[in-house]
Amino acid sequence: MSRSRRTRTLTFVSSLAAAASICAQDHVEVADATSFRDALANAKPGTQIVLAKDAVIEGGIHAADVRGALGDRIVIRSADPEHPAVLRGGRSGLHLSNVAWLEIRDLVIEKSEVNGLNLDDGGPESETRAEGILIERLQVRRVGSDGNHDAIKLSGLKGFRVLDCRIEQWGDGGSGIDLVGCRDGEIDGCTLVHRRNKGASGIQIKGGSRDVAVRRCRLEHAGARALHLGGSTGREFFRPDPDNEATERFEAKDLLVEGCTIIGSEAALAFVGVDGAEVRMNTIYRPERWVLRILQESKQDFVPCRGGSMTRNLIVLDREALRRGVNIGPDTDPESFSFESNAWWCEEASTKSGLHLPTEERRPVHGRQPRFVDEEALDLTQHARSPLRKFGADAASS
Repeated sequence: MSRSRRTRTLTFVSSLAAAASICAQDHVEVADATSFRDALANAKPGTQIVLAKDAVIEGGIHAADVRGALGDRIVIRSADPEHPAVLRGGRSGLHLSNVAWLEIRDLVIEKSEVNGLNLDDGGPESETRAEGILIERLQVRRVGSDGNHDAIKLSGLKGFRVLDCRIEQWGDGGSGIDLVGCRDGEIDGCTLVHRRNKGASGIQIKGGSRDVAVRRCRLEHAGARALHLGGSTGREFFRPDPDNEATERFEAKDLLVEGCTIIGSEAALAFVGVDGAEVRMNTIYRPERWVLRILQESKQDFVPCRGGSMTRNLIVLDREALRRGVNIGPDTDPESFSFESNAWWCEEASTKSGLHLPTEERRPVHGRQPRFVDEEALDLTQHARSPLRKFGADAASS
């Protein structure tokens, strides 16, 4: 071999070795809490933290300043999505503060004392942006107790996605997914099952949140308020600080709920101090007390709850919910709500919904029974020949 060719070969091999070294540094395998904490402390843009197949890692993992870069996220994932690693126990399963450009997927978080997954921007006074967050295919189960304990808690995030997660049983005073001061995000394809109606909510969006969409989710007995659009947030937790905002103050603004299936709960929908929320093409099945509530819990200097709309939803009621149906609290603006082309069915009184909506509905549909694939098993997909396929979650997916 000629000297020049040998030199080129050695240079090429050296380049491969350097690249392999870089890849090894960027790909960190962990199987216990100590190595997980070390990996988080040393993570840089592009780092992949890979949790070993079937590993059971003690929860209570906390780290700060876990920040990737645009196009170069830090990734936390299981080595084998079919055999995901489990974070078990601890106060919070996984709490990461001052995050950006971060991806978390294919993990199980269970049996933590307070929250399951907790991500935040470093606090309301933080000068950095918590953006570019992707949470995908997480299972969070049996976390919290009877307090304000959430399965997934997100604070101050901008530009986030929560996709295809399954959440089962969280604190009776908390939420399956709780957003405080989050903007420009979506929750899509998630399933939330609680089966207790004490104080819990399924998905709550509050604290100055805006421009958030909830799509194609299934909420099955997901607490007292399945979809809690707005809320009551301590002023110190708002993003941004409501006392420094020149514009009108709100708990949440410009929300969208589309293509969801909501089963049970005391109230399917709670509009609480929200400034604009569009609810369209959802299937609402037998809420225990109310289809919707319009409430105002943050009152000082906040806009009244207003601007909600419901369009092309399929709403199945029993007689008890038919009697109660709608709850309107004081200090709200119910006349600003609109209702159009919703399909209402109650087997005991199928000709009219009987609900006293705050404004007259345009083109409602009554007296047409939906045909579900397996209502007893709560498969609420409609048959192809169901007369109401243009309403509810089926309409959003067609």
